[in-house]
Parts: sequence; structure tokens; C-alpha cells
Amino acid sequence: MMDKPPYGMIAILFVGAFVSFLNETLLNVALPSIMKDFDVSASAVQWLSTGYMLVNGVLIPASAFFIQKFTNRKLFITAMVLFTAGSVLATLAPSFGVLLAARMIQASGSAIMMPLLMNVMLASFPIERRGAAMGIFGLVMITAPAIGPTLSGWLIEHYTWRTLFGVVIPIAVMTLLFAIFKLKNITPQRDITLDVFSLVLSSVGFGGILYGFSSAGEKGWDSVHVYGAIIIGVFGLVLFIYRQMRLDEPLLEFRIYKYPMFALSSAISVVLAMAMFSAMLLMPIYVQTIRGISPLHSGLLMLPGALAMGIMSPITGKLFDKFGARILAIIGLSIMIATTFMFSNLTMDTEYGYLMFVYTLRMFGMSMVMMPVMTNGLNQLPQSMNPHGTAMNNTLQQVSGAVGSALLVTLMQNRTESEAERLAEAAASVQNADPSAMAEVQAQIMNEAMLSGINFSFTVSVFIAFAALILSFFMKRVKPATEPIREQSAG
Repeated sequence: MMDKPPYGMIAILFVGAFVSFLNETLLNVALPSIMKDFDVSASAVQWLSTGYMLVNGVLIPASAFFIQKFTNRKLFITAMVLFTAGSVLATLAPSFGVLLAARMIQASGSAIMMPLLMNVMLASFPIERRGAAMGIFGLVMITAPAIGPTLSGWLIEHYTWRTLFGVVIPIAVMTLLFAIFKLKNITPQRDITLDVFSLVLSSVGFGGILYGFSSAGEKGWDSVHVYGAIIIGVFGLVLFIYRQMRLDEPLLEFRIYKYPMFALSSAISVVLAMAMFSAMLLMPIYVQTIRGISPLHSGLLMLPGALAMGIMSPITGKLFDKFGARILAIIGLSIMIATTFMFSNLTMDTEYGYLMFVYTLRMFGMSMVMMPVMTNGLNQLPQSMNPHGTAMNNTLQQVSGAVGSALLVTLMQNRTESEAERLAEAAASVQNADPSAMAEVQAQIMNEAMLSGINFSFTVSVFIAFAALILSFFMKRVKPATEPIREQSAG
């Protein structure tokens, strides 16, 4: 631990992480425009998001190896070069294939950013000041993806989708130049070798699960692409875990789950990521498809929530240092449960101001949970295990986000179909000879059915968040373990 944290260096890492997070959500609003420009199907264009997530899912488990093997300076500069090169290629992409390749290059750079930044923070701050430091980190992690839809909605309305990549290039280049001249090495290195077979198993395991669940909403659970990928992924993951438990230098250290507070924080984070995605996914569908509100205004609806989360993140960090994670998690999750329940009762004419207020309150609640829970778990790990802890947290967040999204979208679709059938039968009993009136009734039936599906998914999210609340009662304040885990397990 150092006497004075390297604030200048952390600022450079923050900016790099911010642009990479921002880019993850910038593209969602632009997918229809890209479909039109390159004349590709919805399932093809979806790969711009799915592919990005898959590369993250494959590379993040390996981040523990990279962080221990290479200096933080080398890693960050390499990550920024890849991210910048991907952004430039995407801006100039002459075809959809080139754009997809550019996204993958971007993702390979951004995958290492978050674990690297978290490790630098853990190495720079003593445990009693980590909450405040991680609170500032939460500002980046939360605000960038939340601002994405609003910013991209505005840019798409005024410029082309290529601008979305163009705006991040100057920031990425400046960050890269600062890193080359100012970045120093502070994370400890070890001479370890990469177990290639573990990397292959990790890629098959996490990649298969992510692909399967993220394709379920579009292809359906009965598609061989979906259940086949999930079965292969689970099998790969079981083999991966078995191999890690037998290696002296595992790619990802699963023995960290012998630390009870880390295991508990992992479980809460997984449940939370699943609940969090409900509003991020379902609100745009409700606002744009059912209510017909423009992408820009649907982005603006979410902006106060993003700002509230951003403002609260450093404050929550300071409160965590003073009071610990349990009380913050209980209050935050209670707010999340209440607001998610309010979202499970949406109607065809719920006011825009009400939606904005409830969404903002929900994000306020979430800001009190995410970083304190994660930091409390990491605090129990000895310094040498930090790279494995951050890699595990980030991998689980990707996987649980994909699983949660697929689950909630499937529940929404199933409820929508059954409700549409019920409403169509009721409408058929009141026959109307006018064809134009019938078309209007059918459109109304579909909207009513989709609204029922969205409300049902939010109801399920209430129970998911409630499970996280029960788990949070078992949290305790911890001090880092001094012994490495292997010595403990041997003893």
C-alpha cells in the first residue's frame, strides 16, 4: 500500500474506463439506422451488441493472469490502442463485416479496463478509505452506461450513427497520449505462465452461456442455437472449474469462495445484476413501442436517474467507510423493491413525469447497493487475490446480466402471447364488420398484451430483488485475510 495514492494516474485510468463503458451502451439506439444503411437483418445487427459482450465474457476471466503477468502501464496502453483502433475502424467501416470486426477489437481493449482499474484502486488505497475510492469508481461504472442511450438518441437524431464512434476517438487518443507519458507501474508482478487449455475451456464455458442466453429472446428457447450453446457452455464451465481447482497457478482462482463475505457479495451482485437489467431493458420497450415516445425522449427519461446514481456514488462510498455495507444495502434494496413494484403497475397513460421520478428513485436505491456490496467482498481477500476477485466479479456480472435479460424478455414474451390470445378471443365475441376498426382493435390488443408482459416481468424482478435483500442481512464488516488461500486450505 502506498503513502499517497497516485491521483493523476488514477484519473487517466478513469477516463479510459469511462469511454469504454460509454461505448458499450451508445450503440443500442443506433441499431435500426445501421440495419437500414447496411441492409442487414435484426438478428445480424444484434451481433454488434452480442459480439461485444462475448469478447468481454471470454477475456475478463483471463484478466487476472494479464494483471499479474504484465505491468499496469503496458496493459492500459495496449487496451487503449486496441480500443482506439477499433473506434477508428468502426467510424470508417465500408461494410457490416468490417463494423462487426471493429466492435470486437474495441471490446478486446475495453474488457481489460475495468479489472485493471479496480486492481489499481485496491493497491492504492488502505482498507479504511477504499469505500470512498470505489465510490468514485462507481461513478464511472454506472454513469457512462446510463448516459449512453440519451447521448446516442440525441446524436442519431442530428447526425449519422458513425458519429457515435467519432465522438470517443479524440478522448481515447488524448487518454492514450497521457498514459504513454504519465503512467507508472504500481501493481505487483509475478512470473506466471498461461494455461492455454484453461483459456480455451473458459472461452467455451462463459462464451457458450453468454451466447445461449443472449440469443434466447430472439431465437426462442426451443432453438438448437440456444439450448445447444447453453449445454456446451455449462459443460465447458464445469471442466474449467475442475481444472482450476487442480492447478497451482489457476487462470481464475475459485478458492476465493472460501472467504464467506466474498462469496456472499458475489451472490448478491449476481441477483442484483439480474434485477437491474429489468428496467434497462423493459423501460425502452414500454416507452418507445407502447407509448410511441421518441428515442431521444426515452433517453432523457433515464438521464436524471443516471445523474442521481453518479452524484450518489462518491457519497455512498464515504458512507460505506463509516457504516459498512449492510445498512446501505438494506436501505437501497428496499427502495429498489418498492420502485420495481411501482413499475409492475404501468398503464397505457402513466405520466411521463411519474415514470421519470420512479426510475430516478430506483437508480438512487441501486447506487447504495452495487459498489458497497462489491467492495465489502473484495475487502476480505488478501492483496495477492485481488486480481482474481475483480476478474470473478466482472465475469459474473456479464453472465448474470445476460441470463437476467434473457429470462425477463422470455417471461415478457410468453405473457404477451398468452394475453394477446385471451384478448383476441374476447374481441372476437364482439364482432365488428368494419375492417379498419378491426385493425385498430388488433393494434390495441397487441399493446395491451405487451403491457401485461412488461408488468409481469417487473413483478418477477420484485422477487429477484427481494432475494438480494434477504442475503444482505447476513453481511458483516471484514478485514483482509493475511494468509493466501492455498495455505489456509492446506492447513
